[in-house]
Amino acid sequence: MTRNAQKPLLAVLAGEARTPPPVWLMRQAGRYLSEYREVRARAKNFIDFCFSPDLAAEVTLQPIRRFGFDAAIMFADILLIPIALGRKVWFVAGEGPRLEPFDPVNFEQLERGKVDEILSPIGETLRLVKPELPDETTLIGFAGSPWTVATYMIEGGGSKDRFSARVAAWQNPAAFDGMMDRIADATAEYLVMQANAGAEVLKLFDSWAEGLPEPLFERVIIRPTRRIVDAVRAAGVTVPIIGFPRGAGTLYPRYARETGITAIALDTSVDPDWAQSVLPEGMPVQGHLDPAALRAGGAALDGEVDRLLDSWSGRPHIFNLGHGITPDVPVAHVEQLLARIRNGR
Repeated sequence: MTRNAQKPLLAVLAGEARTPPPVWLMRQAGRYLSEYREVRARAKNFIDFCFSPDLAAEVTLQPIRRFGFDAAIMFADILLIPIALGRKVWFVAGEGPRLEPFDPVNFEQLERGKVDEILSPIGETLRLVKPELPDETTLIGFAGSPWTVATYMIEGGGSKDRFSARVAAWQNPAAFDGMMDRIADATAEYLVMQANAGAEVLKLFDSWAEGLPEPLFERVIIRPTRRIVDAVRAAGVTVPIIGFPRGAGTLYPRYARETGITAIALDTSVDPDWAQSVLPEGMPVQGHLDPAALRAGGAALDGEVDRLLDSWSGRPHIFNLGHGITPDVPVAHVEQLLARIRNGR
């Protein structure tokens, strides 16, 4: 048996339905773990944390040691690509990321060809993690998708409705699409580097895909994602790619069919019966437990776990959250979740 054949998550991504399904959680390396908080305190700031391979590798491995998840996802952040493009990024405690606001008309000023040089510590993190994982555990690399990255670059940080980014996309489509192409090309380079460093699965996070009309969704979500997937494949990388257009709603099927991804990750709002009827037959699905149910624990958590297991029975399914684990989740609730999935009801 090959090493990959022993890995449940890779089997599901190859189209096999497994009972129980493999499980990992977005943000599984995070502040809800005391051991994470101890390591985080050693870094002078969050960006330094991401660019410190020894520290990043350690926190990547922590949830695997504690819970035995079926996948480890490298510890990094979706806003490292702007740094490789020559933009300044910093994090404000209690508030989140900050960037110097960028006007897409200046997209020609974005750096080119710096990904491997500037983001090389992320590759080193993967190289440190890979040999430390159990044989059955899959290593996931990731990047933020161009629209989500662009919204932060234009808005200068997080935004409730991404209004300035949407205006820019409508107002000056040539410049905006040029900026998106620059981000997409850098993202493809980054993902190829990750695969070469040992990532066995790649994931694209489009965290702000919600609320877009279909013409804009085509331009800023589907087109750049397809550009990335095509470039990664053209570079000879064959590992599975999971796409997560969070909040895509009725546009999930188009994303699944038209971007070239291997598997689709769903958010908490998606009705499984609807998704089963509209997604490509046999496409692996990841998700999509409400993080609030994980925080609540008890009978509510058990009930939601059971509902999702029943809903996706017979289809290739990776159990996960519909968004990241929150810092206030008790470790005991994660243990309850895993026991419910793995030990039955």
